Amino acid sequence: MSDIGDWFKNIPFITRYWFAGSIAVPLIGKLGLISPMYLVLWPEAFFHKFQLWRPISGTLYFPVGPGTGFLYLVNLYFLYQYSTRLETGAFDGRPADYIFMLLFNWICIVITGLMMDMQLLMIPLIMSVLYVWAQLNRDMIVSFWFGTRFKACYLPWVILGFNYIIGGSVVNELIGNLVGHLYFFLMFKYPMDLGGRSFLSTPQFLYNWFPNRRGGVSGFGVPPSRRPMPQEQAGGGGGGGGGGRYNWGQGFRLGDD
Repeated sequence: MSDIGDWFKNIPFITRYWFAGSIAVPLIGKLGLISPMYLVLWPEAFFHKFQLWRPISGTLYFPVGPGTGFLYLVNLYFLYQYSTRLETGAFDGRPADYIFMLLFNWICIVITGLMMDMQLLMIPLIMSVLYVWAQLNRDMIVSFWFGTRFKACYLPWVILGFNYIIGGSVVNELIGNLVGHLYFFLMFKYPMDLGGRSFLSTPQFLYNWFPNRRGGVSGFGVPPSRRPMPQEQAGGGGGGGGGGRYNWGQGFRLGDD
């Protein structure tokens, strides 16, 4: 038990609470301590009965049973792996920025869920985080099941197909990928690579609550650097053929520790 406790304490703190909540809430529903009907996102109850906890509980709850247990465990693994890699990699020492990414993705998914009457939001949020990691590590070769190897940028779509095989639906995964793409495009691609304005920035109150820190665990993937402006390129001398491109980060093979 001490080994499990040490492992749990070593999970980055944002991922740790998200991971723990994604175990505790389904367990509460499974044991019948709270009826699952009060845990899912139900638009009528949210809007007309003011049951404001439902967007949060609907993100953490998943109905675990004989037909869904494997899908739940696979996505719980994806949560742990890719949230940890982002928190200790591209967002290392910047908890406010990571929390802002999760909040932005979560709000977009909740709005979509209310519009489309989606009751479970766990998989879309996990997939949105996995998508961001895959884009920051897009050129890394990853290994998937049965020895298949491909670039990380294809991983979200491979997992979409994988979850369709074991779960029979792609709506949750597709929404997660689209939300992850929206965040990545607005935060990195459009302002840094295409020279557009920045539409997203972390609010100051998050920095006040979760100040940046130095040190920490070295992870995988780094946020792309700003694209040089024309005058910078002109004055930069012989910078070799990569002008205007940015570093997408380095990756990590699927399943490695």
